[in-house]
Amino acid sequence: MKNVFLTGGTGYLGASLAAGLVAAGEEVVALVRDPERASHLPKGVRAVPGDVTDIESVRRGMRGCDRAIHAAAHVRSWDRDPARFEAVNVGGFLHVLRAAEEAGLSRVLYTSSFIALGPTDGRVADEDWSLPRREFHNLYERTKALADEVARREAQRGAPLVLLYPGVIYGPGPLTPGNLVGRTIRDFVAGRIPGILGPGDRRFCYAFVPDVVQGHLQALRTARNGERFILGGENWTLREVFRELERITGVSAPRREIPYFVAKAAGRFQRWRAALTGAEPEITDEVVEIYRHEWAYSSRRAEERLGYRITPLRTGLEATVRQLGEGGP
Repeated sequence: MKNVFLTGGTGYLGASLAAGLVAAGEEVVALVRDPERASHLPKGVRAVPGDVTDIESVRRGMRGCDRAIHAAAHVRSWDRDPARFEAVNVGGFLHVLRAAEEAGLSRVLYTSSFIALGPTDGRVADEDWSLPRREFHNLYERTKALADEVARREAQRGAPLVLLYPGVIYGPGPLTPGNLVGRTIRDFVAGRIPGILGPGDRRFCYAFVPDVVQGHLQALRTARNGERFILGGENWTLREVFRELERITGVSAPRREIPYFVAKAAGRFQRWRAALTGAEPEITDEVVEIYRHEWAYSSRRAEERLGYRITPLRTGLEATVRQLGEGGP
């Protein structure tokens, strides 16, 4: 039996992908940068040491595989070594693709992000959305957009690529740095949310992690090389999300609005402090700028072409809160 090569398998989405692949009867080989985290992989996943920035380790890990899912990314708002963003998000993608072509793999799913496509202020966009005169707000956004441009060119060249764009992924799972919604819900329940950033009226596309996993499995089996799909969900504002969490938990939603300029000032200070201490900031002025925009997207193409299904956000939030209340990771 041929195997599926997986990068990012110890991350928030990656761990769910690994479990979903095993449940679907696939043999999975996961590239793992930190050996200590390999123990968290689902039973049945074979871990191989390596890093997407090291193409030789990617080549070694890919031996015996016929398909790949590249879900590894440098998902952070700040890094003391800024070059790490491009090395992982762009260089890592190219390493996986080159190794896959050399090994003759039939399919590479590239897990990108809605943020690669850009803000949608005032509209609900799709995979073909292109923002004229786009300005990037931080290095994560810039490098994900750059990697997307590279991936589209490679797909047009004939590379065996399918591009996937999850929304803001949420749902049960470990509270890793990539699980922003889970950590926000934890802080909400504990009463540690001081207020809403700005008026809280910007829409974001929220994607339930089991839906995103199923979208990957469907794309692995039925998508055509060169296709691109948003794997999203419902588009809600931050204020709507907090109101729903209030209904579910009984904890009062924050009422105070934190002006963007106040949050930006705090973010600049935290970024300055991080440069001195090396401690990652809780928020940066660059992230505040991202929240000033809308990121609303439609998953209609994936629904029609892949059979993708969207779990209502209310249902997904209830499941997430329930897991946290049960002492989940």
